[in-house]
Amino acid sequence: MRKIFLLTLLACCMLLGAVAQAAQITDVKWGVNKADVLRIVVDVTDTAGYAVDMEGDTLNLTVNADKGAQVPHSKAVKSSLADSLKIVDKGSYTVVRVPLKQRLLEKSYKAFVLKKDPATGRPFRVVLDVTPRQASYSGSGAATTVVSNRPVVSNRPTKNNSSIKKNTVIKTSTAADKKADKKKSSSKKKNDNKKNTAAAKTETTVNKPVNKSDADKLAVIKGNGRFRTSGGIDGKIITLDAGHGGSDPGAIGSDGTKEKNITLAITKIVKEILEDKGAKVYMTRTTDVDVFGPNASDAEELQARVNVGEKYNSDMFVSLHINSSVNKNVGGFSTYYYPKTDNDLRLAQNIQNKLAANFGVDDLGVRQANFYVIKRISMPAVLVEMCFISNEKELTLMKGQWFQKKTARLIAEGIEKYFA
Repeated sequence: MRKIFLLTLLACCMLLGAVAQAAQITDVKWGVNKADVLRIVVDVTDTAGYAVDMEGDTLNLTVNADKGAQVPHSKAVKSSLADSLKIVDKGSYTVVRVPLKQRLLEKSYKAFVLKKDPATGRPFRVVLDVTPRQASYSGSGAATTVVSNRPVVSNRPTKNNSSIKKNTVIKTSTAADKKADKKKSSSKKKNDNKKNTAAAKTETTVNKPVNKSDADKLAVIKGNGRFRTSGGIDGKIITLDAGHGGSDPGAIGSDGTKEKNITLAITKIVKEILEDKGAKVYMTRTTDVDVFGPNASDAEELQARVNVGEKYNSDMFVSLHINSSVNKNVGGFSTYYYPKTDNDLRLAQNIQNKLAANFGVDDLGVRQANFYVIKRISMPAVLVEMCFISNEKELTLMKGQWFQKKTARLIAEGIEKYFA
């Protein structure tokens, strides 16, 4: 019996030792893409939680994993945002400190995780993207970066040719090509086109209302079609973008719930409701896939989503996401817009008003942001953050059908109100 006891005790000690060493940081890397977005990648031996916060002019990425002995205490960085980063061992967790050279804009940094990829031998990774003032942030993922001569993001192929995603130049759609041809007669529009597409190497342009004094009632010329802003929802063309997907899980809850799954579920319900109201609805993805495809940069992935809206000459583009915060008590709905037309703000207000008035969670309001998909698409567009996956109460809510159906219904009602 004593022998059995000792063997059992030894096994337990070995198990506890394995658990204690299960999550260890093996490397911290950085990279900068053409848009000057700084990406920091923390390689971890196993799944680990993380948090991001600002401390004065220092951006801190905290990872719940031990710092490996081979990981240096600091690294030099060549970026407009920082000259160095420090890796601080706190015992049971590690903090990557990034002293910043410039003040960040709101929502200009975002962290997410990438799971292990046995096919390529890549470990579990915590990724932090930081966007300088002059660059456009994706809002739904990351930046185009190569660290240690290999892509940070591993992507799976899709079967959808209209979904385009990394390491290849984006081909403009037929609609975009025709749009470029039409703009050759106007040097001003051509210059605007070059300015607005430098980052993504596409010919998608930002269009403004024909008559700003009556922008809410006029259809606006765009591409080889027109986006409509009034006259009821029947017959309107709407593109819905379920945030993240495929190799990009988005934010992750304490129980492993992934943002990409919640956004897809709600987006499908919104589509069904809008179609019942007479709208023609397209989705950037209908399954758990990367929209572009394999080996794409994040700029290409995001542009692929924009391309869906442009391809179908949509009247609006709505991107659905779930928020996350280091502060576990923060919660609520918020809606983001970029003021490229006089209708973006109005669309955001209509959706946010419906959500705020009919849910017992905080109203975080309508906010302006440079998120890629809402800035670089020509029609009115918004990005909706549907509560916080980091808030335990809201995490429980968003997993339920009641929340998903109600959120979808209110977003659809906001869209319908916009067209009224």
